[in-house]
Amino acid sequence: MNDTFWLSDQQFRRLQPFLPTDTRGVARVDDRRVISGIVHVLKTGGRWVDAPAIYGPKKTLYNRYVRWAAKGIWADIFHALASAGGPPEDVLIDSSAVKAHRCASGGKKGK
Repeated sequence: MNDTFWLSDQQFRRLQPFLPTDTRGVARVDDRRVISGIVHVLKTGGRWVDAPAIYGPKKTLYNRYVRWAAKGIWADIFHALASAGGPPEDVLIDSSAVKAHRCASGGKKGK
């Protein structure tokens, strides 16, 4: 059984326009491999140190995730991908996203 996640060619092509091109110094390691590793960690809910070695150094995964988050790159990617398909047919909301006040459990008592 394959427990790793890899971006397809098509998925990576959709992400490429949003990746930073203004890097200085040493060239970045394979973006596709690192992004696949980041998605794997986020998808599985694991720790960065537990990422499979096939994605490269764990510190690279973590650093890339944190630095791109600070620059707003992940937000730009998520907004672009979310708006590309139009509005969803169904919107699901669970109790972890909607908080209710403690007195919202029912109407007035005695009536």
